[in-house]
Amino acid sequence: MPAENYHMTLAFIGEVPAAQLSTVRGIGASQRACAFTVRLDAYEYWRDAAVLVAVAREIPASLARLWERLQAGLASHRLAGSPLPLRPHVTIARKVSQAPVLQAMSAFAWRAQTFSLMQSSRSGARPTQGLQPIYTVLDTWPLLDE
Repeated sequence: MPAENYHMTLAFIGEVPAAQLSTVRGIGASQRACAFTVRLDAYEYWRDAAVLVAVAREIPASLARLWERLQAGLASHRLAGSPLPLRPHVTIARKVSQAPVLQAMSAFAWRAQTFSLMQSSRSGARPTQGLQPIYTVLDTWPLLDE
């Protein structure tokens, strides 16, 4: 994965009709959550998704609250189905067809001071990068000081 594609998904909502985009933006803008630091401390191979990820084995309380509020806001507008449990992770490699031998990971901290509404698209993706999705920031909101 190219570094510019590294991200941590808080809510995946899929295709959103243009008429509902302002609702999604409003849900994001209404959030009041403290900044947090996620400690990514292990590698995992997720066979069903064929990805290698760096995961956080502990979930900061502020991240959990933000995730819960986002899910509730999206559900109240019928913009998301039943969410998967929160598993903070960053995808490192896609299309990994065989489980790699996972090495011990040197943990690193990811400080979140904002969160964003992102759009992903495969159109215009560069073939040299294996048609990785292109991510575009549509809106960004600050997280509060702790």
